[in-house]
Amino acid sequence: MSAPLTISYTGPSPLGEDGYRTGLEWNTNSRARARATEVIAEHRAERTEVVLDAHLRFEWAAHAVRAPGLLAAVQETIGEAVAVENTFLMIKWPGREFRVAWHQDGTNRRMQLDPARSVAAWLAITDATTANGCLQVIPGSHARGYLGNDRETSSARRGALGVQGMPNGPHDHGLWLPLDSGQACLMDVRLLHRSDSNTTAGARIRLNIRYVAPGAIRSSGAHSPSLYPLTGSCW
Repeated sequence: MSAPLTISYTGPSPLGEDGYRTGLEWNTNSRARARATEVIAEHRAERTEVVLDAHLRFEWAAHAVRAPGLLAAVQETIGEAVAVENTFLMIKWPGREFRVAWHQDGTNRRMQLDPARSVAAWLAITDATTANGCLQVIPGSHARGYLGNDRETSSARRGALGVQGMPNGPHDHGLWLPLDSGQACLMDVRLLHRSDSNTTAGARIRLNIRYVAPGAIRSSGAHSPSLYPLTGSCW
């Protein structure tokens, strides 16, 4: 296994002092809800929780990463040339433990993302509430740069990297970010965030996207990411 990268990007965020931006839309509320119904029907039997590379598997997700309002906000943040580095669809089923530890989206054992040239997006397919496991973020935490991380230690392990030294639960300085279906938020890729299990009677669904500009990726070892260009001709 390759040694973890030692690069640690610090400094200001293109998303301001808090390190995140809300109030965005990727679809109408009614269309997002209809999409959620289809996703639930497709994955209910196997209780699928995580689908990697959703934009390559589902036509609706390929359209979602290009949603005009969302893509315009991404370009305002990291520049005109934009590609998708990663997506995954996450479904939190009712009655099943699925807590996600405190983590940062821009770092793992294979690479780190330059936060000036990358941004994470969180799209609500269903309503995301404190009861069904919406995001909790620590505003301004991106300013500490990338922190040490390790595999999460919860009983519901999904391969995530948790930040060392963080509590296994909410933080005193944490802020909940509920979203209606069809809404989205952008986050600095260093921003600390987490979520709880879904305690409601219905599924909670999100699409997570990592957008990058040219030169954003610092790879470890032989890792060569596969990009999905959306705009620009320099890929």
